[in-house]
Amino acid sequence: MVCESSRRQRGITLLGLLMWAIVIGMIALVALRVLPTINEYLTIQRAVDRVAAEGLGTVPEIRAAFERQKEIEYSISSIGGQDLKITKEDDKVVIRFDYEKEIELASPVYLLIKYSGRSKPVSQ
Repeated sequence: MVCESSRRQRGITLLGLLMWAIVIGMIALVALRVLPTINEYLTIQRAVDRVAAEGLGTVPEIRAAFERQKEIEYSISSIGGQDLKITKEDDKVVIRFDYEKEIELASPVYLLIKYSGRSKPVSQ
């Protein structure tokens, strides 16, 4: 009997279990709040690539084409056609965008994510 009681038990305590539950819960909360913004960013990137591939010539045409893409893709709400920076590099239209997303985690705690991207260069 003396041998059995001196053997150390292994496992997780209730306090340890609660701590792990809190950590996993916080990670899940952040993931659930951030994933929709990542989806929106990827949707904006696809829309910008589609507009750049259309080969439109003027800046207003490009902005209007992005607004049409925005109407089709309901998840784009952070930027509009006026937020696009449209340039030409080596006779190729390049569309850049950048925006910030502020996500409330808890009442006084916010997470700020800065997104930026550019279209794949398409020759005219």
